[in-house]
Amino acid sequence: MNKSVLFVISIAAALTVGLYTRPKVVVRDENKQLATVTSGGHAMQAPTTVQSGTDSLNVQSTKNGADASAIHEKPVSPAQRKQLEALETEFLSATPAQKEVVGLKLINVFREATRYDSAAHYAELVALAQPNERTLLRAGDEYFEAYTFAVDDKKTAILGQKTRQFYQQALAKNPNLLSAKANMAMTYVNTDTPMQGIMLLREVLKQEPTNELALFNLGLLSMRSNQYERAIERFRQILVNNPTSRKAQFYLGVSLAEAGQKAEAKQVLAQVKQQEKDPQILAAVREYEERLSH
Repeated sequence: MNKSVLFVISIAAALTVGLYTRPKVVVRDENKQLATVTSGGHAMQAPTTVQSGTDSLNVQSTKNGADASAIHEKPVSPAQRKQLEALETEFLSATPAQKEVVGLKLINVFREATRYDSAAHYAELVALAQPNERTLLRAGDEYFEAYTFAVDDKKTAILGQKTRQFYQQALAKNPNLLSAKANMAMTYVNTDTPMQGIMLLREVLKQEPTNELALFNLGLLSMRSNQYERAIERFRQILVNNPTSRKAQFYLGVSLAEAGQKAEAKQVLAQVKQQEKDPQILAAVREYEERLSH
């Protein structure tokens, strides 16, 4: 990746599914085009813009890189394999009421092994056995996480459809599941109807104007469309209510730099550097500071 800057933002494990739950990569190519991609290698780099109200979104085709999932997958240990085989056997013979307990154990082991597709599959089976708000939401969350790690377009489309299927069922039982709605919005980005995602995020903010996940997702989509001033506005809104959000602060710094507001970008990134300990984020900050010094 000659003369490219690759920034990997690590995950804060304590945060909820969907809110900062997957690595975001900021890529700079030879033409100084900035793209935010998921760890699955989905680059945000296509030209068509869809306008709707105050937000617009670049409709972009996905572009697959190397098998980025290999970065996150680790070999299943013999102990994990043995545990999975035993749990899968137990799951098959479990009653519908027992399937959730056994299924949760399977989901956790698959997640530990970074096999997110398998975790989502068992979350689906649990939801089918006991279709209530809790199990449907869990299935949506698990499929959403698998979606974010998908490598190829076909797999992304299937996992995105599954995510929407279970989130929609959960929302039918409880329309106030705003995180589900905000997560589901992001699965529309690479479909034929990307503005549905924007509309969903607006619905969330109409109901809860300070919803951090919706603001963050809109900030990312603004970056994706090179609308850095709008992205700055979104990340500032987050920091008003949550001044400790280093992720929002980092993306604010990046957006300020891209918008040509060098002085403030330096200040914001310096604050991130003082507070952050993750070496990848610190490397990213140094790369931007070097650019801003020229």
